[in-house]
Amino acid sequence: MKKFQPRPGFVVQASRFALDPNAGQEHALRSHCGAARAAYNWAVSWVTASWWQRNAEESYSVPAERLTEWRPWSLPTLRKAFNEAKHTDPRFAHWWAENSKEAYNTGLANAAAAFDNYAKSRQGKRKGRKVGMPRRKSKRKARLACRFTTGTIRIEADGRHVTLPRLGTIRLHEKAEGLREPIAAGTARILSASIRYERGRWFVSFQVEVKREIQRIARPDVAVGIDLGVKHLAVMADSAGEVRYEPNPKHLDTALSQLRRLSRRVSRRQGPDRRTGQQPSKRWLKANAQRNRVHHRVANLRADALHKLTTKVTGEYGTVVVEDLNVAGMLKNRRLARRIADAGFGEIRRQLTYKGQRNACRTVVADRWYPSSKTCSACGAVKAKLPLHVRVFDCDECPLVMDRDENAARNLAALAAAGTTGTGVAGDLDAVKASKPRGADQKTRTTPPSRKAGRGRAGGATLPHQRQEEARDRRQTEALTLW
Repeated sequence: MKKFQPRPGFVVQASRFALDPNAGQEHALRSHCGAARAAYNWAVSWVTASWWQRNAEESYSVPAERLTEWRPWSLPTLRKAFNEAKHTDPRFAHWWAENSKEAYNTGLANAAAAFDNYAKSRQGKRKGRKVGMPRRKSKRKARLACRFTTGTIRIEADGRHVTLPRLGTIRLHEKAEGLREPIAAGTARILSASIRYERGRWFVSFQVEVKREIQRIARPDVAVGIDLGVKHLAVMADSAGEVRYEPNPKHLDTALSQLRRLSRRVSRRQGPDRRTGQQPSKRWLKANAQRNRVHHRVANLRADALHKLTTKVTGEYGTVVVEDLNVAGMLKNRRLARRIADAGFGEIRRQLTYKGQRNACRTVVADRWYPSSKTCSACGAVKAKLPLHVRVFDCDECPLVMDRDENAARNLAALAAAGTTGTGVAGDLDAVKASKPRGADQKTRTTPPSRKAGRGRAGGATLPHQRQEEARDRRQTEALTLW
């Protein structure tokens, strides 16, 4: 399938607004999201049914030419099969007409993408951890979301209401003047809309193609190195010699005492029990809603602080140097996991990357094994060891004594001045590569045999390496091994 390309001078971005639906509209929103989940589960079951059928036939020594045919998982095929089944399948026959066709298309598109990711992961064409075979979504745990790509999608003239297919006109929690005015002026157009239930309320996100001019940077010739931490959220040292310490708000730590009190209150109420079928009491629902509001407030405060920090950095400096941190590995430290997750290291890097593209701010990602904290920013000497509890860098070769985070930030800023990164990782907009300096913390141990890739997980399938075009049916030419 051909990927959408914006027009020259235009970019694709999202604008999210909170909704204030009434009782009937909220029921319709949940119905559409449930329809998307039901269509996804149907697609997963429909595709995998042929896998298990062939596996059973092979166990009975059925010849290969007489085995059940593979079912393709391309979106056009899933859509055609679903449209034929929804009229007779008792799971859909009585209620499918109540929702927009876009709700079912959302689930089918997600299922097609899930099978594509699974196939690419099995073939080694997808980065990251191995992706398992798609599974059905639970009604209790599935995230409520639905996407609209066709039909009536607009912001009303008053800026306080949006109109979506089959859902009608829904009131916004705040005015959408920032999006309505560019649309009226012809400098923006809505491509799609997505509804989502998150943090205790409904949101609508518009994918918009908008004309955006490159914003002027305050100091385009200055590079800054950013060292992220827990004591200080960010220590920024620029090539002009200025050092800034960005304090860590620690929103979760501030709310922990309140969360403990509310959690004790929830534990004293009669909660749900799936084993016995016990339903939660009204007092439990009320106490749980109070606790959730605190969690939602913490998440909103964190997002607001990170956006303000990254916007300020990308609007001031011409080059930003950040580290390629192994955040997933850092979260395994049980003593620091909560504070690292509260800081949002990965979100800071993500925002710096896409906001830098808007402002023509060059983003440089230092190599994960670059010893920024162990290297002296004055003479370049590298320490063999520097434990985490040692917060002051004392060079053994020169009289430099400095805070370790400030020293690391200065070293990161020096990478941009030298025009080298030594990374080649995703998100690095600098094409120059340099030698990777080996730090004392470089991994030298091989992966244990127990963690190496074996024959595959139960239920996994060995998929072929040859596929047809994205928009066509992908038919397997080799046998799928389920065990």
